[in-house]
Amino acid sequence: MNKVVVFGKPGGGKSTLSKKLSDKTGMKLYALDLIEYQKNGERVLPEEYSEKHADLIKTDNWIIEGLGTLDSFWLRIDAADTLIYVDLPYYVHYWWVTKRLLKSYFVKPLGWPEGSSVLKGTLTGWKYLRLSPKFWTAELFEEIQFRAKGKAIYRITTVKEMNHFTK
Repeated sequence: MNKVVVFGKPGGGKSTLSKKLSDKTGMKLYALDLIEYQKNGERVLPEEYSEKHADLIKTDNWIIEGLGTLDSFWLRIDAADTLIYVDLPYYVHYWWVTKRLLKSYFVKPLGWPEGSSVLKGTLTGWKYLRLSPKFWTAELFEEIQFRAKGKAIYRITTVKEMNHFTK
């Protein structure tokens, strides 16, 4: 395990899982939101994001958490040796997106871009969750599996699996 991608729907605990995995393995963690957004919460230019992402996946050892652009997603899938798909039930994702907002009044969410509004991110998270059934399909997972032949693929579908993954 040298190049790990952690991906899935919003609010599934990808950042927390990735942080625990990074702590356990000593591998450097890269949250795509921190690459994709400026400190003021605005998106970086697409060319800048693509360049940073390309440089990152060329390195020998990483954990990359998030989705980013679809093009960069497939580049990461191709470059990685380990894939972790967080695919919890939708109600868990909705609750955890909401809980992140409530907790944000006391502590900044893990992997959250400096200067980005958690309220705006929550609204965006709910929007993407509503659209997710059209994106996170069985066909998409089949394509991921096809492109990842010979790689380790983990699909986390319960909170219990999530809690035990890094133990």
